[in-house]
Amino acid sequence: MLSEEPRRRRWWVHPIVSQRLQKGQFHTLYFDLRHNPEKFQGYCRMSVATFDILLASLRSGLTFQDTTMRRSISPEERLLLTLRFLATGNSFASLHYEYLLGISTISGIVCHTCQLIWQRLREAVMPTPTADDWLRIADGFYQSSQFPNCIGALDGKHIRVKKPPHSGSQYFNFKQYFSIVLLALVDSNYRFIIVDIGAYGSTADARIFCSSRMGERLRANQLALPEPRRLPGSSASAAPFVIVADEGFALSPHVMRAFPRRDLDDRKRIFNYRLSRARRYVECAFGILSNKWRVFMSSLQMSPQNATLVIQACVILHNFTRIHDVPSEPEVAPFPTTTSVGLDHNPQGRPGSAGLAVRELFADYFISPEGALSWQLNSIRGTRR
Repeated sequence: MLSEEPRRRRWWVHPIVSQRLQKGQFHTLYFDLRHNPEKFQGYCRMSVATFDILLASLRSGLTFQDTTMRRSISPEERLLLTLRFLATGNSFASLHYEYLLGISTISGIVCHTCQLIWQRLREAVMPTPTADDWLRIADGFYQSSQFPNCIGALDGKHIRVKKPPHSGSQYFNFKQYFSIVLLALVDSNYRFIIVDIGAYGSTADARIFCSSRMGERLRANQLALPEPRRLPGSSASAAPFVIVADEGFALSPHVMRAFPRRDLDDRKRIFNYRLSRARRYVECAFGILSNKWRVFMSSLQMSPQNATLVIQACVILHNFTRIHDVPSEPEVAPFPTTTSVGLDHNPQGRPGSAGLAVRELFADYFISPEGALSWQLNSIRGTRR
């Protein structure tokens, strides 16, 4: 069989793409947006000042050399294009017609910029916590949710992705779609403290946590946690610093989950209510993340490796904008009075005695004069069936 001749290219640059400098969205809109702060905020999901700070941090990694064949794409255009993709979730084909850049060029720019955001800003906006940081986080939770000695709210979020080739059911989750998991520990300011990204959607949150670096370091006592301290106003024994989580995680001395929903008395209901008040912060953080970066509103049409880069960048940008842009309005709905914490999709074995003892310590404190809230009984009794 005679081999076919390679198809000759009709154009070096498509005539429409060749008009990028005159008609591309960056060149026609960018400077007008900078003079209209509200429109710029809506377009990029951050203020002009925050964009400039972000650009200054990334400029050297986004600057490429001009050649005799073509001019390089500017750092401003690369960053604006990436932010627009993350803010809208528009396909690369759609952005191709807006920015008049090749689809493969857009894909390369987005992936490179996302990777650069993670590498350049991770230590600045999501540093490894020290003992002082854990104490500050615990004070924040006590002030906002009245849960003492809490160093974070833990949960996993399934990020919908296109089914990777030859992956079988590895990425197919219990919600009946393909995903990778963002496991996150969040503080009371809705900022991510530690994340684990990229686990198979079919894997339970508890198993992801156990095999993650965060879980391994927690079990090995390598997270620089402060020494146990007494709960405020209490004369009982010192309590360890704990993470609050839902029923999908195993109970341990440093991870608190709710009491099972059978045979609940007021004491256990109050503990579940108080734990839910602290745990809501991770749920709200996921909501804020998805609402700001709407790339998560639909399936990521890319490989799991590139999807991980996108998630990493959004996590960093979430913290970055919360540091530099003050929210204009409250982002959390009033706390529901129900004490239901959902079905246990990953039933755990019997917890160890140490974890049980810590949970009992907190449960006793929440009904004591020192730790009780004036409205907690009304909240739990109003929802009893």
